[in-house]
Amino acid sequence: MGFKMGIVGLPNVGKSTLFNALTKTAAAQAANFPFCTIEPNVGEVAVPDARLDVLAQIAGSKTIIPTRMTFVDIAGLVKGASKGEGLGNQFLANIRETDAIAHVLRCFEDDDVTHVEGQVDPVADAETIETELMIADMELIEKRMANLTRKIRGGDKEAAEQEALLKRALAALEDGKPARTVTIAADERKQWDMLQLLTSKPVLFVCNVEEENAAKGNSKSAAVAEMAARQGAGMVVISAKIEEEISQLDAEEAEMFLGEMGLEEAGLDRLIRAGYELLGLQTYFTVGPKEARAWTITAGTLAPGAAGVIHGDFERGFIRAETIAYDDYVAGKGEAGAKEAGKFRVEGKTYLVKDGDVLHFLFNA
Repeated sequence: MGFKMGIVGLPNVGKSTLFNALTKTAAAQAANFPFCTIEPNVGEVAVPDARLDVLAQIAGSKTIIPTRMTFVDIAGLVKGASKGEGLGNQFLANIRETDAIAHVLRCFEDDDVTHVEGQVDPVADAETIETELMIADMELIEKRMANLTRKIRGGDKEAAEQEALLKRALAALEDGKPARTVTIAADERKQWDMLQLLTSKPVLFVCNVEEENAAKGNSKSAAVAEMAARQGAGMVVISAKIEEEISQLDAEEAEMFLGEMGLEEAGLDRLIRAGYELLGLQTYFTVGPKEARAWTITAGTLAPGAAGVIHGDFERGFIRAETIAYDDYVAGKGEAGAKEAGKFRVEGKTYLVKDGDVLHFLFNA
């Protein structure tokens, strides 16, 4: 089960610098000119979770395997991208393939780094990108609705359902609102997701500030925070330059560097966790002497579905799940102690897996 977050923004806002830090590689060329990233670079990063280390220590696990997220560095969009300006069509297609959008906004002043609009205004930049995505969505909806006409006349029920969803999305877009503001019922979710509308994707605003403002942000990031609150979007403040420096240090050096900068943790850790939460994801663990491993599931997943993340056979042949809550596992100093305390449970197919559960699945091969 892979989850992709696309890193987008106008040229020269720090996207590639951020990506380099995220993946600890120089795979994405960071340079002071538009379109320096032509093809989307893809990198997987571990989701930081201190609980996994604690579990591994208790169980004496030889190997620790964190859960992971995929980040895609998508080249800079410009005004007119929906009409093919710059490399617009290609970039919009790359965004469509992601599960969520990390929108990097320039919240720093630097005369040595040009801004494509001539001034630093992160809220205006966000609106520029959103407008391009909304225009692209409206054009896509009109094309799809035209293609559905014949099927609907022929009595195709699924086509009629798709048209109804498209009309609701179009109404929102024509009212100047992104598709993610449309209320979708649980039984409509699958059809809705299949539409792959750009503005239906959840958004996380990433405010790239100067090094001295990495801890608390600045007036520009504060304006973004207000915008994010109005939209119900996520927001984090980072300094891409600091994060890139940290990514080149070992753990001890990084901790010292963060202390000197007055930071409690790396901004990237907060970014990754925020992306994880934005997508409605949670973690369960499998723990033993061989390995301690974190697994990603969407909130609301039942036990068989959680087992299926490990292997399809686990879901198909699911019998039961043996589970211990994280806090109970730690308090009991392992499985044996948790059992003695009466915190070991056997759950069936209707069990709703909770974040932090330590699970063991039994299944028929």
